Parts: sequence; structure tokens; C-alpha cells
Amino acid sequence: VANRSIMEYIVRSLVANHVEDIIVVVGYRKERIMSYFGDGDDFGASITYFNQEKQLGNGHALFAARNAIENDFIVLPGDSLVDSRSISDLVSMGPEHGALVIESNMPPKYGIAMLRKNSISDISEKFSEGQSNMVLTGAYKLPAGVFDTLGAFMDAGDYNLTHAIKSHLGKMNLQAIFCQGLWIDAVYPWDLLEVNHTALTMSQPQTAGKIESNVTIHGKVSIGEGTVIRSGTTLYGPIVIDAGCDIGPNVSIFPSTSIGSNVTVDSFSVIRNSIVMSDCSIGPHSYLSQSVIGYGVRARSHLMASAADSYVQLEDAFFKVPNIGTLVGEDTSFGSGVSIEPGTIIGQKCKISSGSRISRNAPAGAIHG
Repeated sequence: VANRSIMEYIVRSLVANHVEDIIVVVGYRKERIMSYFGDGDDFGASITYFNQEKQLGNGHALFAARNAIENDFIVLPGDSLVDSRSISDLVSMGPEHGALVIESNMPPKYGIAMLRKNSISDISEKFSEGQSNMVLTGAYKLPAGVFDTLGAFMDAGDYNLTHAIKSHLGKMNLQAIFCQGLWIDAVYPWDLLEVNHTALTMSQPQTAGKIESNVTIHGKVSIGEGTVIRSGTTLYGPIVIDAGCDIGPNVSIFPSTSIGSNVTVDSFSVIRNSIVMSDCSIGPHSYLSQSVIGYGVRARSHLMASAADSYVQLEDAFFKVPNIGTLVGEDTSFGSGVSIEPGTIIGQKCKISSGSRISRNAPAGAIHG
């Protein structure tokens, strides 16, 4: 988001609080993460990696790092955007233990904190009438002894960290730390758009590359090294365009859009509030709104992905999502004149033929038309 991984925001927020010894548990696509962060030196950190062989849950992931942790530690989910202020509240607790909580009416991912004064007395998985609406964020300061409880739960086939923490409440005083900073959870793919918007508002504009004549720029716009913004293009910030891109001529890019590196957006195309990841090619006369386009997507001319309130199918569940466009997996290719219905998810490495109208989800590797 805003052309940084969510994990980079987390790492930088930790370092800003003088937390420099960082353990990252990796699994799926671990090479990409390890290549990006290396040993952490470029980020002012010392990063050690542990591998989660199977993605069995957040408790299972944490347990993979147990042999490297002897004292109190901070645990953060890798898919939540948090700022340095939120982490500061955990770091500054001294010898106490705590959980970062936030007031929310959204269905909880990590559970609901039942409070007795400022201590968490119990954890509930669902809202009920008259109950607390203080939601756990998945960010904790915990004692190393929690691994004993977590191990017992895993032996019973339960890999949920929240369940282990709930069971361990009798052995620790877990303080509720009310989030005063930023916390946004990317639970579902479309949540990336909100996270991206927030990250862009926090970013500082910087301009490199080449801007041709007759280019109009409004607001905070960052343009990377080697990028060319061609004549007649209009950019409305906040926008981030990474290095090595070729934009235009006569392209319009609207607020809350992030464009990765080595992306081509051809003439007379319009992009609104979207994420276009690196190595993509968007052909002329295309329109993208409220969409997430994965790495290496190739689209010829007149790709149309408009946005509307939609029901989005994710596995066997349907979610009502306001003002959503399309979500496209990496290395998918589109012919000319493809139209995608709002709320459609297209998997990775799909091939969509010219003139296709996509009105339902396409699984990875699908060939359409």
C-alpha cells in the first residue's frame, strides 16, 4: 500500500520506538519477504526469520519462533497497518502485559475484550447485546510463559492464538491499551484500498523522473526515479507512482491511487482510488475504479472495471461491499475490450480473451473466451 508493504510500515514503527530486534515468521512466498527486508539493516533493524511450514493459524505461526523468545515480547499481525504511536503504548508498559484494543462495531477478527476496570477479564468471539465493543487488534505484549499454554492448545489441534491468550488470562494481568494512534486491519482483499488511502495521506510527496510539458498536478503526488509523466496527463493527489513507470499521454489518475514500479499506463486511460502493483501494463482507453490489480497484469486497450455497491463472493461466503471495483491476481492477461462487473475477483494467471464480459469470479488459471 502506497508502494510499501504493510510489513514495512510495521518494521519502521517498531524501529521508531527503538525496537530493533525483530522476528518475522514467514511461510507463503517467504522468498519475496526475505528478499525485501534482508537482515533488516536497511531499515535500522536486525531481522531473524522463522519458517511456518504450514499456514495453520496465528498461534501456530507464533509458536514457530518460541525458541528465540525467553522474556516478555511484543507480537503484531503482519496484515494490520499500525503507526509508531500505537506501538509506543505497548513498548512503554514496563513490566506489565497488555493488548491493544480499539472501539469498533465491525465483526472482530481477534475477539472482543471484556473489561474489569482497565484489565481484560475475558475474551468473547462475537458481539452480543449490552456487551463491550472493545475489539482486540492482535497486537500484544505477552510473557514468554504463554508458549506453554499455546503448546497445550496446539497439541489439542487448536492453533488460534486468541484462544490460548484467553486461557492464559488467569496467569497474567493483561491490561487493555486503548489505541490512540493508527490501526487498520486488512482482513479482506478490498480492505487494501482503505489501508492504501490512509497510508497515502501519511506519505510525503517527492518528485523524481521526468514530467513533460502540459502536465497538471494537484495535491500530494510522489513520482519515482526514471518515471515519465507524459503530456496532457492530470494527477490528483494523494498519489504515489513508483520508479520506472511510463504514464500517458492524456491519462487521468485520481486520489488514493498507488502505482508500483515499471508500470505502463497508456493514453486516455483513467484510474481512480486503485492499487496497481509493479510490472503491470494498462492499455489505452482503460478505466479502473476502486480496484486492486496484482503484479504483472497485462491489459490491452479498453479494459473497463467500474465500481458500485456489490456482493462479493469469497470462498463460500458473500460480503456486501460498498463502492468496489475488481480484484485481479498477479500475471493475469486481458485482451482488448474486456468489461468486468463490480465486485468480481479474478485469480492469478488467468487469460481473458478480447471482448469478454466477466460477471462472476474466475479461479486461478482460468481461461475465458
